[in-house]
Amino acid sequence: MLRLLGILVAVLFALGAAVLTWPEFFRVERYYPVAQIISFRGAVTVALAAVVVVALLLALARGPRPFALTIALIAAVATGVNGATLVARGLGADSLPGKSDAAIRVMTWNTAGPATSPDAVARLAVAMEADIVSLPETSIETGEAVAIAMRELGHPMWAHHAEDPSTEWDAGSTTLLISPDLGDYAVIESSVDGTSNTSTVPSAVAMPVSGDGPIVVAAHAVAPRPSYMSEWREDLRWLADQCASDNVILAGDFNATVDHMSGLGMDGGTLGLCRDTAAETGNGSVGTWPADAPRVLGAPIDHVMATSEWVPTGSLVLDQNDSSSSDHRPVVVQLERAGD
Repeated sequence: MLRLLGILVAVLFALGAAVLTWPEFFRVERYYPVAQIISFRGAVTVALAAVVVVALLLALARGPRPFALTIALIAAVATGVNGATLVARGLGADSLPGKSDAAIRVMTWNTAGPATSPDAVARLAVAMEADIVSLPETSIETGEAVAIAMRELGHPMWAHHAEDPSTEWDAGSTTLLISPDLGDYAVIESSVDGTSNTSTVPSAVAMPVSGDGPIVVAAHAVAPRPSYMSEWREDLRWLADQCASDNVILAGDFNATVDHMSGLGMDGGTLGLCRDTAAETGNGSVGTWPADAPRVLGAPIDHVMATSEWVPTGSLVLDQNDSSSSDHRPVVVQLERAGD
């Protein structure tokens, strides 16, 4: 009887490990509770490694040895696959290449509303030489204060935004700053009035009015809480639809890792035609939330994505400084025009 029970537990453990390691094969990556667990692939990897150690210790005893070795083998394989995935996506690059005249830099930072001061955002954006700054959970008043502070630091920006008045918390507004060097921009009306937007927390779609700059989307998908799972899935599909042309930059808080985006890309894209730039530049496994968690154990849910018109040449995931208490880490990416 105990042997049958051991076999059953081992089979269930193997199935669970397979689901958490390769959720897209089982098509459960966007369903509760798998979606929440796989957000933290680094933590899952550490937990599986701990199972290996515990199982090997149990194997020292003669009685449970076959069962323990079986569990250890399953956990070791899953640990290896998850670890390889983390390494392939990148565990952390800490520098950007020099910025050429043709390059642009994109920064995204969920500021958690008043938790982050406009001065802190402005100083970081100027230090990073950002041309596009996506600020989920940031009011237009705060965004304008950031733009003024950046102008005073010699780095002028235009401020745009979208908001959802029905959303009472700080996430009801998303601000987007764009350098005048990229030309004039305007947020499309459907993004402003909400007729075409993310479901609960707003995103801003800015179209170039002049110049040859990209379409810029400041993205914010609702968090995958159990009561918002269908809205979250719809938000990811909507964001994928925004990456349907050749010249798009999508940046913000997606509340999703690249694992959640399986099946939403096309022609090699991660989400629509957009590719995840952090994964292409050595930072794809670095957690951006929560900011106080170790970098490899957090969830990489803040992204800068771009279509094939742009080639990512470097990225940074920045730790917070003392002047901010946002629960997200900022992400900065340098992009070059393809063919330049």
